[in-house]
Amino acid sequence: MDHILPWLILKNIPGIGNHLFKRLLNQWKSPEDILKQSIDELTSIQGISERVAKQICKKNSAINAQKEIERARQFDIMILCMNDEDYPPLLRQLPDPPPVLYVYGKLIPSDMCVAIVGSRNSTTYGDAITRSLAKDLAQNQVTIVSGMARGIDTAAHKGALDVNGRTVAVMGCGLETVYPGENRALFHSIAKNNGAVVSEFSMGAKPEAYHFPSRNRIISGMSMGTIVVEAGNKSGSLITARLALEQNRQVFAVPGQVHSQMTEGTHRLIKQGAKLIENAQDVLEDLGPFLNAHLFVSPEKNKSSRDKDLPPMDSCEKLIWEQLTSEPQYIDDILHKLDITTSELSVQLLQMEIKGLVDQQPGKRFSRGIII
Repeated sequence: MDHILPWLILKNIPGIGNHLFKRLLNQWKSPEDILKQSIDELTSIQGISERVAKQICKKNSAINAQKEIERARQFDIMILCMNDEDYPPLLRQLPDPPPVLYVYGKLIPSDMCVAIVGSRNSTTYGDAITRSLAKDLAQNQVTIVSGMARGIDTAAHKGALDVNGRTVAVMGCGLETVYPGENRALFHSIAKNNGAVVSEFSMGAKPEAYHFPSRNRIISGMSMGTIVVEAGNKSGSLITARLALEQNRQVFAVPGQVHSQMTEGTHRLIKQGAKLIENAQDVLEDLGPFLNAHLFVSPEKNKSSRDKDLPPMDSCEKLIWEQLTSEPQYIDDILHKLDITTSELSVQLLQMEIKGLVDQQPGKRFSRGIII
């Protein structure tokens, strides 16, 4: 983690927030280059005062930065900088991405993430629907992101773990602290089961109230969409939903009892345009085009034809694939060629659509997907 030192030195200078850090990077590309600049060159950047420029030149935070790296190693914490390949790509798109992330476990840049958030004082109904959503999404290779708070967050993480799926917990404190304390076992279980617990805060940072809105922007920022389950009118989950909209991400809401205070916030979101969902399929259908691109569009532009192999298919998927052509067919026409039920075919077609193997057209017509 030695390459992290310049990032931490710059991050720990008072007066340099995430927006200003990114502005400096846009000018000089790396913290190493920024730390080499003169006071006059630094003050030419909007937002850099002479006082801050002097702090950058003195590098007074170097000792504390080195101690932070050593502390992270003691706790088996990896520190990622914004330029590392494992840094979440969607998060990097924000106007104020965290320059560094502390990670317990492992982040995978190809993760397809969906956030699930909601009330800390959840009902039995809220916990059950959350756990079911998380299970079904995780079984479809979606990584569940939440904040490891009591209630809905906890149910979301546990739902993913129930089916050995990936889940990421974003903390509002440093990773030396497990908050809330009763989730200590969950904290370690997430990291040990191919997931990750992450934070933008330094190792010893406490769970201060003002940390959580910042934490929420990371939850929504690294996710393709955010699902809200059980949120009152003043719920912090509504902040996450607002941030998701500002980040141009989809917002979903689960309806509840009409007269329940626990769902006033979620119903308001639906009135304001959030997509009402009842199950994981609703989410997968909405995010389908993005999921297809995320899974199978290669950044390499000159791949040879032999590299354009189909994704792995099980025996049932192969049978369906063989009946499909480039011309859309009605689902009933496909069904007549196969020895399966309508419901089984619908499930298989959805799975194949998520993989990019199938394109769905209006009127329940299906054709072979274009594998890029």
